[in-house]
Amino acid sequence: MQKLEVYFDYTCPYCLRGHEYLLEQLPHYPDLAVEWRPCEAHPRPENHGRHSDLCARGMYIALENGADLMEYHSAMYRAALKDYADIEDLNILLRYTEGILNREKFKSALSNGLYEDRLLENNRLAWDEYDFPAVPSYKMGEKMLKSQLGVGVGKEQLAAFIRQYYKSI
Repeated sequence: MQKLEVYFDYTCPYCLRGHEYLLEQLPHYPDLAVEWRPCEAHPRPENHGRHSDLCARGMYIALENGADLMEYHSAMYRAALKDYADIEDLNILLRYTEGILNREKFKSALSNGLYEDRLLENNRLAWDEYDFPAVPSYKMGEKMLKSQLGVGVGKEQLAAFIRQYYKSI
């Protein structure tokens, strides 16, 4: 099974659009595994808008607990980009994950720093190792589709990337 790594940030409108484009493509590639790698477009200690670190770490909690990942993604994008909620406030995130995740498990895991290491590793890969200029950016094998700053990745560009490297790697 081939794997497509998706680097994204819940506070990034281009990432939301890229997420929607990818979901349109996935039915054409039923054996393509997607590895969601949340990272921060502006990692701490940068002071640039709201930080999405709790949302990103929460994604791993959702995975660990068998939650519907697409429902989790939708809730986090809605909180960050549609409702402009304070996603740095754990109590607010608890409201957005109601019915998706166990409230106490989610709160405990985030309060105890669970998955900080994964977030830091995703940030390191995105910004240091792969040198992505922006997110969303994609990696399949050794091939990468890097987002353009302030532009993102177009629907046809993503479709062509998957089509070109699917089964060829």
